[in-house]
Amino acid sequence: MTSLSNILVGRIGKVFWLRVEGRGSYLNSVQVKRAFQAVMDAGVHDLVIDLEHCSMMDSTFLGTLTGTALNLLEHGGGTLSVVNANERNRQILNDLGLDQILDVDVAGTRWPEERKVVVEDLSLCQEQGAACKMEQTEHVLTAHRMLSNVSRQNQSRFRDVIHFLEKELGGPPPVPAST
Repeated sequence: MTSLSNILVGRIGKVFWLRVEGRGSYLNSVQVKRAFQAVMDAGVHDLVIDLEHCSMMDSTFLGTLTGTALNLLEHGGGTLSVVNANERNRQILNDLGLDQILDVDVAGTRWPEERKVVVEDLSLCQEQGAACKMEQTEHVLTAHRMLSNVSRQNQSRFRDVIHFLEKELGGPPPVPAST
């Protein structure tokens, strides 16, 4: 991760709050994925991503959010709420169809009690980023596959990126054999 961004996290009651300070990008998306996975493994299913101080999000970061939301749905429910998104970030969420998967709080009414205390309860995320280039590349590929699965438009948008990353990793994964 670079000094251009920080990830702040905290538990506020039954809610896990993650705030992006700066850019949400491939540089911090593994850290975000690990932070969300750790609390989900601990039984927390109400997750908030706070974008109040997030200047932009790249496709890897967005794919990481998509994967987290789908993981919640597949494993018993829960929500990944997006709060305090600026117009630019809301637009990209809408353009990619992620407003259908994520709980985007446009009105600013979700989690009112938690919003009052969130500043006091956040600290720097201690989760580690990718250990090596291969792990990072695999993560970027998975994130783009998640985005691609949201809509046909996204399949077109991310086809070349996915193909490039598959080649970089030595080709596409094998197709499972039929039984």
